[in-house]
Amino acid sequence: MDDATFEHSQRFEVGEVTGNVRLGKLEAMYEELFAEVIEDGIITQDERNQLDKMADSLGLDRARLRRLESALQAAYEARNRVVIKDLSFDDAPPPATIMPLEPATDQRTMALERRIKSLESRIKELETELEEARSHISVEVDFSDHGAANAAKDLPEEDPAELARRVRHDPRDDGSLHALFRLYKKSGDLDRQWCVSQVLSYLGVANPEEQEIYGKHKEAALIRPSGSVTVEAWRRLVFHPEEEPLVGEIFSVVVSAVLIGRLSALRRDKQLVKLDPAGKQDPVKTTIQAVRCFHWAASILGMQSPPLYADPDYAGFVEMVPGVPPSSRIGAIALSGRSAAELAFIAGRHLACYREEHFVKLLVPSARGLEDIFLAALSIGNPGLPLSAQVKALVVPIANAIEPILEPQSIDRLRGMFLRFVEEGGRTNLQRWTTSVERTCARAGLLLSNDLKAAHSVFSLEDKTHIAEKMDDLMSFVVSDRYGKLRKQIGIAVASQS
Repeated sequence: MDDATFEHSQRFEVGEVTGNVRLGKLEAMYEELFAEVIEDGIITQDERNQLDKMADSLGLDRARLRRLESALQAAYEARNRVVIKDLSFDDAPPPATIMPLEPATDQRTMALERRIKSLESRIKELETELEEARSHISVEVDFSDHGAANAAKDLPEEDPAELARRVRHDPRDDGSLHALFRLYKKSGDLDRQWCVSQVLSYLGVANPEEQEIYGKHKEAALIRPSGSVTVEAWRRLVFHPEEEPLVGEIFSVVVSAVLIGRLSALRRDKQLVKLDPAGKQDPVKTTIQAVRCFHWAASILGMQSPPLYADPDYAGFVEMVPGVPPSSRIGAIALSGRSAAELAFIAGRHLACYREEHFVKLLVPSARGLEDIFLAALSIGNPGLPLSAQVKALVVPIANAIEPILEPQSIDRLRGMFLRFVEEGGRTNLQRWTTSVERTCARAGLLLSNDLKAAHSVFSLEDKTHIAEKMDDLMSFVVSDRYGKLRKQIGIAVASQS
């Protein structure tokens, strides 16, 4: 690995630190004890006294802890198909039971259901009309090189919108990329010129002038921004266009409860990873470059770095280890043999997954699991949500395990989000959302690495079968207005010559 300091410039201003998942540490300690208590399916009086003593010593609210117990108990019963017996003699609430959601009865929900049925009917009508219209349309397309050449020749180079559209559609269209380079040269936008030249250089089709611009202004070391990425910049400039914000907002409300449930499940199944305390690193004092990189990257992304552990025995790049707080274990591939740009990409991509909108994906990687949690969150926002019996059997236990942990204001937020979700059509594609989150995280990594070739190198060490589509998205991002604005905002844009 080349010699990198991973230090910020003196002019760097740390902005507001936002986006990380939040979880009460003391309550998590209580959760750990309670999980051990219910492991045998029985709560004795001595165990209840032990729980109460711990709650008093930690200064925790008894009512909130009873809700936490109810959630953990519901999750345990659903997973193990048993009913926990509370043999203590206090006034503890009865064990949680799994009850099916009642059909909608309030007028507002019933009106929304009627509206949904009406919209679905209209969608079917429009789809039928579209199929009929297609049957009467005949389109001739010239796929020959001659036809493509004539189309390019007829397109005026001065039309930036059309060039941008063509590059978005095909970021490997070197003809359009060369035209964009000339356009930005004419307008005097050196930073956009450099961005286009980087794509052309990556593709291996840069001419001498483009290669000169790329080499002249390529950072010899790491980027040295003047400020961090703001919350608004994350949403408007970093997030992939197909990442539906509302879906992430809904997940962000319930993710801390999902984390507690995941911790309890792993602990019960004896699968909870125990990190070696000797491997924990101080990012300020450590000499391990990979660790310093994560600390450096978190500041630029406007986030807080998770606890970092160096583990040469772990074969991968880096992984999140559930805990309170969640930690990151840096593996052998990242600890040695990586360039500074590659480390920056790895760190940025991983940290972007720690945002509260995305973190649930680290806990529940499968689209089916995400769907169950999403429906559970919606059912908390509207208990009258109509669900089939099969879906209820999956969703209700999850909702019972999540809702008691949520604060009243969080439940109110879910109510509002449910209404927004219905108003926006009441449909989403979580598989597409998952892919979009992955692309968002890769974009965060590219922002920090400032190097398409470094991103390609990291991808090539993972899954070579999907490198092309991942790189296509990053190339589209590099030549986009979003990327140009983002570079200006954090102060890494190449200054135009006067």
